[in-house]
Amino acid sequence: MSYTAEDVMRIVKDKNVRFINLWFTDILGILKSFSITTHELENTFANGKGFDGSSIEGFTRIQESDMVALPDPTTFTILPWKTDDVVVARMFCDINNPDGTPYEGDPRYCLKRNLEKSKQMGFDCFNIGPELEYFYFPNEKDPTPLDSGGYFDQLPLDLGTDLRKETIKSLEELGIEVEYSHHEVAPGQHEIDLRYKDALTMSDQVMTYKTVVKRVAYQRGYYATFMPKPIYGVNGSGMHTHQSLFANGRNMFFDANDKYYFSDTGKHYIAGILHHCRAFTSITNQWVNSYKRLVPGFEAPVYLSWAQRNRSALIRIPEYQPGKEKSTRIEFRSPDPACNPYLAFSVMLRAGLDGIEKKMPLGPPSDNNIYEMTEKEREEQGVLSLPESLWEAIQLTEKSEIVKEALGSHIFENLIRSKRIIWDEHRAQVTRYEIEKYMPIL
Repeated sequence: MSYTAEDVMRIVKDKNVRFINLWFTDILGILKSFSITTHELENTFANGKGFDGSSIEGFTRIQESDMVALPDPTTFTILPWKTDDVVVARMFCDINNPDGTPYEGDPRYCLKRNLEKSKQMGFDCFNIGPELEYFYFPNEKDPTPLDSGGYFDQLPLDLGTDLRKETIKSLEELGIEVEYSHHEVAPGQHEIDLRYKDALTMSDQVMTYKTVVKRVAYQRGYYATFMPKPIYGVNGSGMHTHQSLFANGRNMFFDANDKYYFSDTGKHYIAGILHHCRAFTSITNQWVNSYKRLVPGFEAPVYLSWAQRNRSALIRIPEYQPGKEKSTRIEFRSPDPACNPYLAFSVMLRAGLDGIEKKMPLGPPSDNNIYEMTEKEREEQGVLSLPESLWEAIQLTEKSEIVKEALGSHIFENLIRSKRIIWDEHRAQVTRYEIEKYMPIL
């Protein structure tokens, strides 16, 4: 339901809400929050709440630190947990400059800009359906899986069943639609799939989803992590992202007369993503650890290709309901759940739109298992691979005009600066692997 400010103030009074948490993210996708009392609500809707932007990663310099958080009433919801029987609600915020103009460093505003670009091209809805995987561990320092289950396993192997059910209950109380949940391939790994929504709504829901998963686990004495590759030797956690473009209620990726039921618009969109994905991988896979997942042999896509049923391809056209217009979509398989969804969805959309604008041609699908091809065979077929490290990804991003356009200069420059710092910290570390491997022989 889409609330107005007046609706929110009425509900707050009727439900005896005591505090409202105001949520937003920094450029790395870390959730930030502060609370106001209900007495401050009307004034906050009118004027926003000021805060020190210089203390938020990637926001602004100390000499221009004043920022204003303006709550979006359409995102209002009462949180399903209470502390001392106190009712608490939350709203996502847009971040403004003191003069009321949108702040260009706000990831939510970044996505809004790219959605406006999409509308100018005739697409009024960018639908997203992400599949976020995660692990349950005893605590944040012990990466021992809670169970030894595998794909779709149930009790007694899947000890996370109750945790998932409780999480789904909380999500539904927050108005978030869940399609299904299950145990994933690796021990202790789980997945709860959300029903597709427009990209802005889904970005807010992804941030809420991750918060709920973690909170439910914490309340039960466990720890949930969206770290892409927490355990050596097993599958990492991905965020396969289903997406489609609609105009006037029609799916612009659908073509009833095409062999794949897929339109030229959809093919150009895929071509755009394949053309630019190496350059935006530092956004969809933004941590050093992300590249421990993007290696052959653990179901994560590495090679730039597309197909229908072939899950070794980077992009799939799912065939669950062939010929059904509303089900026609692409599945982009490389992102991981530790990304900033506002920025990740922005670069995917902008890359796809560039493919549509330039009518980029789409090559033939990859029907073979690309992992089993030799390096020479991949070279002969022109199959490129994703970056192998954050450093390689950063260097590709720096050269990309389309990523800079998608993110805007402020976020673009601050992300690169932030990731360079992360990489420099990482490469100076001495790991347990090095101690065990080299100290006995050197």
